[in-house]
Amino acid sequence: MNCTLVSETRIGARLINQDRLGHWRTERALLMVVADGLGGHPRGEVAAQIAVDHFAASFQRDARPALTDPREFLVRAMTGAHAAILREAYKLELADVPRTVIVACVVQDGHAYWAHIGDCRLYLVREGRIAVRTRDHTVVQHLLDAGRIAEEAVATHPERNRILQCLGGYQAPHPDPVAKARLARDDLLILCSDGLWGPLTHRQLLHSLATRPLGEALGDLAALAEQRSGPQCDNVSVLAMSWGEDEVGPEDEPRTVRFCDLPTDVQDFTATDPDFLRMSDEDIEKAIAEIKAALRKSAL
Repeated sequence: MNCTLVSETRIGARLINQDRLGHWRTERALLMVVADGLGGHPRGEVAAQIAVDHFAASFQRDARPALTDPREFLVRAMTGAHAAILREAYKLELADVPRTVIVACVVQDGHAYWAHIGDCRLYLVREGRIAVRTRDHTVVQHLLDAGRIAEEAVATHPERNRILQCLGGYQAPHPDPVAKARLARDDLLILCSDGLWGPLTHRQLLHSLATRPLGEALGDLAALAEQRSGPQCDNVSVLAMSWGEDEVGPEDEPRTVRFCDLPTDVQDFTATDPDFLRMSDEDIEKAIAEIKAALRKSAL
């Protein structure tokens, strides 16, 4: 697999860095993850670390050397990471559950598959343009979808920090169906926390990626995000991959379900349900089955 990976993470103006990122690969598969622990709840960095560790362990177990089904892997890993955070909170007898948002991407057989919860983003940049941008699970994204605000207003809107879904909440997250794209030579996959994309315009992002080597571009973008955010700068994290292979032909494309966009459910994170903290393996399997059923329904 011919690709280049670069990452950058900075503490910004915060006391600690609650972002976590990582990538793991075999000769046939690659996993990239960026998680952003929620600062409005205790130990967001713990939730982010648990989530990243769970994805890593799942990938190292299942990718031998390829994943049987990248879509199923992402669904199962997302659900398992959520349960792992709840278990840790219950084990430590924490007064509140640590929470994190996350984006994860698998690259295998010339295709990218991704899933996210919250406002960590994935961008697919092709030929100097943003071909794909994940849809945030936020109040502001709903306003954007409804045409009530412009893209440029997202970063400064007073409701910009209202997250509708996360890992570690008392209700299980409901991710959008796993998305997929066939990769072409020189495509860029950018996974980042809101500390990077929030202060930057699309034009600034694309200009830096188009005019500098990838490593330099990420450093410049992180520095610019810090500068534009000023004394309120959040943690800034980004993980990027440059694809170095030609696009695979249709005959090489694995059989997949058509991608459909599902509405985002608004979650009540103030709810309390102690029994949910004691999720068993049977509970996790049931949650996975519900997600799969939703995926099958959306495909039909």
